[in-house]
Amino acid sequence: MQNYTARYHCINNCPGAYSLDAIIYHCPTCGDLLEVRHDLEALKQTSATAWKEIFARRYKSTTWPDDSGIWGKKEWVNPHVANENIVSLGEGATHLFRANRFGKWIGLENLWIKQCGNSHSGSFKDLGMTVLVSQVKQMIANGANIRAVVCASTGDTSASLAAYCAAANIPAVVLLPKNKISAAQLIQPIANGALTLALDTDFDGCMAIVKELAKRPDIYLANSMNSLRLEGQKTISIEITQQLGWQIPDWVIVPGGNLGNISAIGRGFLMLRDLGLIDRLPRLVCAQAEKANPLYESYQTGFREFHPKRAEPTAASAIQIGHPVSVKKAIAMLQEFTGIVEQTNEDELANAAALGDKAGLFNCPHTGVALAALLKLVERGEIKRSERVVVISTANGLKFPEFKIRYHQEQLNEVISRYKNAPVEIPASLEKVMETIASRQTM
Repeated sequence: MQNYTARYHCINNCPGAYSLDAIIYHCPTCGDLLEVRHDLEALKQTSATAWKEIFARRYKSTTWPDDSGIWGKKEWVNPHVANENIVSLGEGATHLFRANRFGKWIGLENLWIKQCGNSHSGSFKDLGMTVLVSQVKQMIANGANIRAVVCASTGDTSASLAAYCAAANIPAVVLLPKNKISAAQLIQPIANGALTLALDTDFDGCMAIVKELAKRPDIYLANSMNSLRLEGQKTISIEITQQLGWQIPDWVIVPGGNLGNISAIGRGFLMLRDLGLIDRLPRLVCAQAEKANPLYESYQTGFREFHPKRAEPTAASAIQIGHPVSVKKAIAMLQEFTGIVEQTNEDELANAAALGDKAGLFNCPHTGVALAALLKLVERGEIKRSERVVVISTANGLKFPEFKIRYHQEQLNEVISRYKNAPVEIPASLEKVMETIASRQTM
């Protein structure tokens, strides 16, 4: 088998390369973030056609570890983990939903929703967490003393980390902003046995403490400041391309909070291009909630300036982040992909999510942010009717029941529920049932 390798490198190209077994998150020279770089020359020894055939053969396989959509692409993700140390919960290979009805309503002929939330813990975070926790298990097998894996979270990262650590028998510690995540998200790390700490602060406050914890040599960081996470998340791009018959969409729209996911998706497309599987790149759109929009504000200056801010409460709680860790990576990707940053307010995101639901989806509020951004770009004519568009759905809507219930009860702040569908209470009478059905059919 070909000897594939990957190493950490500084995003600013400072000298030095570091083993994936090293507990290191920042460049020792400049202090900036690292990224994982693969030996592309070794990967190029296998032709683009052969890679397509390999990925097609492994896709939704029943053979370990190829039954994971991530580990079926192991050579491109983390070739250093032995198969016996892979911690997989069947992540990846998620559905690319052909949103014909929704597309017709908004004037698009080719619209897909990549359902990344149809995963074990209910969010795209599983795609990166399987890589990170597998690496930790490999390091422990190699003799490393790691007491626990820790993260700050707005809900989904903690749920994913807790599940994978429980499966691997590795202690997990999660720091959450008190009373700022959904009950469905809170119960997940609790149920999976993680030490769950609810801090009286926001995500950025939790992250500040986690950064200090991560300075300890026996604590391993699970936030996207650790670039291993992004290696799993970049497979979203590979899957989309494969599911479209190795054709590239014209646009990919991604909700953005801590900005690791849009960075990862860009990396995936660049790797596809560099290895000859595609010959062009899509345009990327980062969609932010208006109440947590530092990247949007930077975009308005042509990215000449970036100012962190205190994020305000938003229904899109998972992206309620004012000081994103991966901002430099995200800006670099958006510039490479001629990208756009758009923002949406609470009314826009809630109604976009509800309109998508009426077409058969069940959207989390963050997907609502991406759908609302899509609507704006279509209305402005930036996205054309015939262009192929993929919207990244980041989490399962079942994790946000309060958001759904309050929308249809018209109880969301700053939202006019244009597509509300409250239950109709009537007597237990066949006649009344038939009357109600008839009245609904004439609406």
